[in-house]
Amino acid sequence: MRIALQVILLIEIIVLCVCIHFARKSDKPIARSVRLLIASLIPAIFGNVIIMGAVSKPVAEVGMYIYFIGMDLIMACLLKFTLDYCYYSWDNKVLINSVYSLLGIDIIQILLNPVFGHTFASKELEVGGLPYFEVVPYAGQIYHRVVIYGFLFACLILFAVKSARSSRMYRERYMTMLASMIFTSIWESFYILSGTPVDTSMIGFGIFGVLVFYFALYYKPVFLISSMLESIASGLSEALFFFNEERVCIWANEKGLDLFGIKKNEVDKVNSRLLDAFPEMAGTDDEWAGDHISGSRDNRKYYHIEKHIAKDNDDRGRINGFFVSVRDNTEAQKNLEKERYIARHDSLTGLYNKETLYRMIPELLKAHPDVPYQIIFVDINEFKMVNDVFGKDFGDYALRYISDWIIEDMTENCAYGRLGGDTFGICMPTGEFDPEAINGRLDSLEVRMGDKVHHLLVHLGIYPVDDPDLEVSIMFDRARMALNKIKRIYSHISYYNDQIRDEMLWNQQISAELSNAIKDGQIVPFLQPIVDAKSELVGAEALVRWIHPEKGNLSPALFVPEFERNGKIAELDKHMWRCAGEILKSWKQIHPDLFMSVNISPMDFYFVDIRSELNGIVRDCGIDHSRLRLEITETVMMNNSEERLETIRQLRSDGFIVEIDDFGSGYSSLNMLKDMPVDLIKLDMAFLQNSKGNERAKIILRSLIELVDTLGMDSLTEGIETKKQFEVLSDYGCRLFQGYYFAKPMPVSEFEEFCKAGATA
Repeated sequence: MRIALQVILLIEIIVLCVCIHFARKSDKPIARSVRLLIASLIPAIFGNVIIMGAVSKPVAEVGMYIYFIGMDLIMACLLKFTLDYCYYSWDNKVLINSVYSLLGIDIIQILLNPVFGHTFASKELEVGGLPYFEVVPYAGQIYHRVVIYGFLFACLILFAVKSARSSRMYRERYMTMLASMIFTSIWESFYILSGTPVDTSMIGFGIFGVLVFYFALYYKPVFLISSMLESIASGLSEALFFFNEERVCIWANEKGLDLFGIKKNEVDKVNSRLLDAFPEMAGTDDEWAGDHISGSRDNRKYYHIEKHIAKDNDDRGRINGFFVSVRDNTEAQKNLEKERYIARHDSLTGLYNKETLYRMIPELLKAHPDVPYQIIFVDINEFKMVNDVFGKDFGDYALRYISDWIIEDMTENCAYGRLGGDTFGICMPTGEFDPEAINGRLDSLEVRMGDKVHHLLVHLGIYPVDDPDLEVSIMFDRARMALNKIKRIYSHISYYNDQIRDEMLWNQQISAELSNAIKDGQIVPFLQPIVDAKSELVGAEALVRWIHPEKGNLSPALFVPEFERNGKIAELDKHMWRCAGEILKSWKQIHPDLFMSVNISPMDFYFVDIRSELNGIVRDCGIDHSRLRLEITETVMMNNSEERLETIRQLRSDGFIVEIDDFGSGYSSLNMLKDMPVDLIKLDMAFLQNSKGNERAKIILRSLIELVDTLGMDSLTEGIETKKQFEVLSDYGCRLFQGYYFAKPMPVSEFEEFCKAGATA
């Protein structure tokens, strides 16, 4: 439609140019005024062509400036044309200049809009799937419209007075021109008042110019104008019905006839059918606008109806008639509803999306201030494995299954939706939640799709809402934090409490303090001795300790897990590596043969260039690579193994000795042992602690030590607490030992004293 309108307007511009050309050839005195008026119409029409075709705001606003200034030119030329056409003499130059100065002021204030922004702005709409830019009027625009309509109204009055004073023989020429001006004005006013995105009234401007040319220079009977106006109205997208002063329909365009299924000679049926279809119009004597919805839910129709009254221009304001426009908005409304649904719902499950749920929950809590509510964070455990093992289709089916399961227990007092991925969110009254029943259902929650069956492990973290003004995101964060307790209790459900809050605050505190703690020397290494089979000291493991100014000596368990979670472990580990290097540097003369082991966290591979960092420490401290040993957990090998194995190979090629800590804690230890580029395997005596009298455990441990030895690697057993354990493991062939039997972790100064005494059993 937009392109068609642009084409029509461009054709009109061409036609107006042709009219100007022929008007130049006319000898009539009015010809000059006709040429000026027709020429003044072109900028306004062209400005609208630009607006309709613009795809960017700057281009659209250029069209708007041309259009508004063009309207001022039209009014100036229209007033001159009216005076000349109606044979009014106006000799008062001061008054003439004063009147025209109103238009000059309007043009100047429009041109100053880019500086002050006082006249108008533009906003982008979507019309027919394409952008359209609509005027946003400000104070300057109101002045503009007052001036324009003031000039227009003055011209209409002048034509009306001339028509009333003229003889019947000459009245038609003025009435014809007056009628065309009124129609164009109504059309333009209808566009402004109805809020229709695209201004179709500019077609009327072009037609008005043609009529001015035709009737001012080539006078013809009035029935031609009637025919042309009817043609214009017939082509509009709205259904139009024109009524006389007796409220009887006298004409309807093709859209209107089709709306009620009647023929041209049956327009008298419009009155009853219009009220039957749109009963809200009954008794509306004044101008009126409203919306109407009809039909069933699956076949619903949407209409926008407007009634506009045509009155006399005299003081009595007698109603001459009115017209009704009916616009079918069904397609646009359905598209809008579809867009709203898509914007508010999750495309896979049909539940509300996260943004919508976050908006609904405060409203729900506000509507039920006396009802205790709880926020539930629903998490499907190990859902990535479901996708990997059963495929994405099964995974999507599982998510829809969970969403249906959630809906089953929801009432109108609840709000629920998908937060994203494999997580869902619920806000429901505490009294409507039955934890025992939910736990029982979750114990046997299976998803079946064809021959595929899988038991889903679903956990619920619950935050009882004690502060309804709290941000919804924080509520769900607290509910999610409650899931950390699931590992410590046998239940699918866990509640947020003060302990979790305290842990959260503690984690926030230590994370914020880490950098300053390192800078102030609060983070220090404690050294635990490592001895050989002869109980002779050969090295130590550097274990982190935090000497907190308020909390005292903090165990690593109080801060390392949190740093592992948030990535700050990389900052901590780099500090510990640097401390170990500095200690080894100080031992170059007094303990040149001792080595030191430092830990490398799996998270370090994400945040640190490990090879560059460690080589820099060795270089800066002037120590041998082999004296700074690297302990890497088995899980490092099991995740992104190829990339990490290559890093470890490079570290070994640099001269570092690489140790595997916690060997046996994973599920692929023996399978990966053949590929591990390491020098030493650390075993934990915890392997035997719960296996008293279990010969199998001892056989496995002895065989594992022999296997490690056969593969050319050393073995180190940690957790040695008794002399017997030390002797048994020595007999098994273990070469290095570590544990409380020899010494606990100690400050560097105490370790150096320990070195002087030597390690004795």
